[in-house]
Amino acid sequence: MAETKKNAKAVEVKTVEQLREELLSLQTAHVESRKSHVAGELVNPHVLTTQRKAIARVHTAITAAELSDLKEDK
Repeated sequence: MAETKKNAKAVEVKTVEQLREELLSLQTAHVESRKSHVAGELVNPHVLTTQRKAIARVHTAITAAELSDLKEDK
């Protein structure tokens, strides 16, 4: 029988500052993509959805990291 592989994401531990830097770069790329879309130059508009979801994931990671830091301080 073939072994089944689970799609487990490698959890990358990042600091809040690293997450904020990543958020800034994602937001900048999203603004540029939106400008391209408005100008009619963006070939694949699905990129906008993917970028928004990535930004939301980073926001969630930042919130989770901040909450875990607060719990550790207590």
